[in-house]
Amino acid sequence: MKLAVVGATGLVGSEILEVLDEHNFPYDELLLVASERSVGKQIEYKGKKHTVIGLAEAVAAKPEIAIFSAGGSTSLEWAPKFAEAGTTVVDNSSAWRMDPGKKLVVPEINAKELTKDDKIIANPNCSTIQMVLALEPLRNRYGINRIVVSTYQSVTGTGKAAVDQMMAERAGTTPEMVYPHKIDMNVLPHIDVFQPNGYTKEEMKMINETKKIFSDDSIRVTSTTVRIPTMGGHSEAVNVEFKEDFDLAEVRSLLEATPGIIVQDDPTNFVYPMPINAHKKDEVFVGRLRRDESQENTLNMWIVADNLRKGAATNAVQIAEYLLETKLV
Repeated sequence: MKLAVVGATGLVGSEILEVLDEHNFPYDELLLVASERSVGKQIEYKGKKHTVIGLAEAVAAKPEIAIFSAGGSTSLEWAPKFAEAGTTVVDNSSAWRMDPGKKLVVPEINAKELTKDDKIIANPNCSTIQMVLALEPLRNRYGINRIVVSTYQSVTGTGKAAVDQMMAERAGTTPEMVYPHKIDMNVLPHIDVFQPNGYTKEEMKMINETKKIFSDDSIRVTSTTVRIPTMGGHSEAVNVEFKEDFDLAEVRSLLEATPGIIVQDDPTNFVYPMPINAHKKDEVFVGRLRRDESQENTLNMWIVADNLRKGAATNAVQIAEYLLETKLV
């Protein structure tokens, strides 16, 4: 079994390698793939030195699975070439997410929809993944009318250059600017590019991807996405209006019984999810569970996850694991 990691030298690519190791993912040959400027670079992984290869060489090697984390333009150009060679691509970029012919997969929710014909599989946006995973057991029990979400997202979601900007500002040196403003000691209500409707692309991703993953266009979703000067994970304040009334104790039980979710909800003892504790964890953490007293059938919740893990690398590896377990590759 040949496995390719495309974008292996980037933040998410490095995280994918860590998750593959931690999950003991079975492969016979590992291909580390990156752009031309990184070809020939040596990466030590699991005690062995791997030489980074280019995309054309990787396609020619015909791996069974290729996990992509190399940006949208690369995915648009190269994912079809891998697919034509017989490789199943799991893509982390936004390139294929809203393509009606491609599945948008969170394994715990909709992996069962995958078939052998799905040669390009889209990994959802990081902030969408953690939200829908936490909402899925509640949606199944109560139904959902409307979701209002505000995010507090780590600079790691932008990449290494954004982390460098924040740390340089913190150190009092002049950074190379990735954001249009200073990020340290600041909050930017701006993630990705603004759209004609006044929303950012990130906000529209959350709106559209949520409906696609749930296969339900009737759910009303609105979003405000915000960049904050943290590392370790994304946080979300989610207000969800259900079709039916709920019992808070049952909500807690449903969440606690859901694989991949950890409930941290003891505010009297200052126990609630925080990105500093979610760092390097695969799970989604949920807390601050409380009824919205201004509206019927509505719950407030706080959701935190490491955006490089379940929000990207872990979800992609879990899709690859499902493909092997169900013999789809």
